[in-house]
Amino acid sequence: MASKSIYTLVAVTGIAAASGAAWWFQHKSSSNDGGINSANSSVSSAATSPSPAGAASGTTAPRPPSVEVAQVEVMKLTDDTQAVGSLRSRQSVVLRPEISGRITQLNFKDGERVHKGQLLVQFDDQLPLAQVKQSRAELSIALANHKRNQDLAAQNFISQRTVDESAANLEVSQAKLALSEATAARLKILAPFDGVTGIRTVNPGDYLKDGADIVNVEDLDAVFVDFRLPERFLTKIKKGQKASVDLDALPGRKFFAVVQAIDPLIDANGRSVSVRACIDNRAMGLRPGMFARVTAVFGERERALVVPEEAIVPQGQRQFVIKVVDGVEKDSKISQRTEVKVGIRRPGRVEIIEGLSEGDVVIVAGQQRVQKDGSMVKVMALGKPGASPAATPPLTPTQSVTSTATLVLSPAKPDMLKPVAAKAPEGPNPCMADLSGNGAGGGQFAPSASPARSSKRAS
Repeated sequence: MASKSIYTLVAVTGIAAASGAAWWFQHKSSSNDGGINSANSSVSSAATSPSPAGAASGTTAPRPPSVEVAQVEVMKLTDDTQAVGSLRSRQSVVLRPEISGRITQLNFKDGERVHKGQLLVQFDDQLPLAQVKQSRAELSIALANHKRNQDLAAQNFISQRTVDESAANLEVSQAKLALSEATAARLKILAPFDGVTGIRTVNPGDYLKDGADIVNVEDLDAVFVDFRLPERFLTKIKKGQKASVDLDALPGRKFFAVVQAIDPLIDANGRSVSVRACIDNRAMGLRPGMFARVTAVFGERERALVVPEEAIVPQGQRQFVIKVVDGVEKDSKISQRTEVKVGIRRPGRVEIIEGLSEGDVVIVAGQQRVQKDGSMVKVMALGKPGASPAATPPLTPTQSVTSTATLVLSPAKPDMLKPVAAKAPEGPNPCMADLSGNGAGGGQFAPSASPARSSKRAS
């Protein structure tokens, strides 16, 4: 019974303590709410009271965004593309005999210039020449017999049949003579065109079978450069257009070529078209087989409008620029969104075909700050394309060529050879002659009717 009384007293004491703590916390929260309400009342009264500084700040206009601009410039622009190719001779042939025989004469030296019709190789022709003499003797006898029979037939001493037989024998003798002369002529190999001989692989006394290689002859007055272009340039490339050629073997030099022919067949594997251009090589500075970097020029525009490529704002399939024009207020500038049509692209530059005029000013940095068309802007800088030539690459091959004043490489030592003569060669350009159809006909030569010319065979 004593323990129950103690438990009851502890419970009552705990309940009384909890009730007092609850009352105290409730009374404190009411005091804080009253202070906050009084503070809010004071703030509200302060807000409702007029403030000159606040009124002034409410009427201040937003500052215009700062942008960088550039001016549209007019300059010469070249529409071109680059490709790689190889040089080859305008005419090239490997001399080979058509019949077997032994070489008796080699009338040329390695790397020597030869002329069309010059005797280069002579084979042993003793037996064919003897056959020629025999055929001539038989022809003489046949001719005399036929003439005698004609006289006898006129006097009615022999029949007409005998005359016909003698006439046939005469024709057979003439054919034998022509055959023996043709056989003897095949033992002489002549130069098919003017050119330079290569390095021979035979010597006098060698016995060669028909078709064996003797020496190559190259026409180097003009060289061809063969290269390929993607099929999208097929409508741009035309016969007679110019191209600039750079060679890794001759750094710092630039040569010019004229397009001679365009292959009508497009390669189905690479979707490219073969193009052949001609380079004037009368100075003998180029050799077939060189690796070439070709810049094909499709056209030139003297007054092309260009802007920095940063000024272009693409939107789907359309291109826009933001012009800066004068505003209504004095010395104010506003933005004007304009659609343009672009043309040739160059590193850092874009040609504008439609939409802009010379002298227009466009935004090149800060377009994202211009929220809507007609907004006021603050111009930070005004520049022109190409203001720093050291940082801007050349726009056209013509400009880069102009910087190279001479095409002659001076030797560093007296014993070194000059690759190109200092004086320009005289006479008409062989490439232009080929282009007009009056030259070698694009590397082909007409076969001669003489039997001696039939001793050459092109590889």
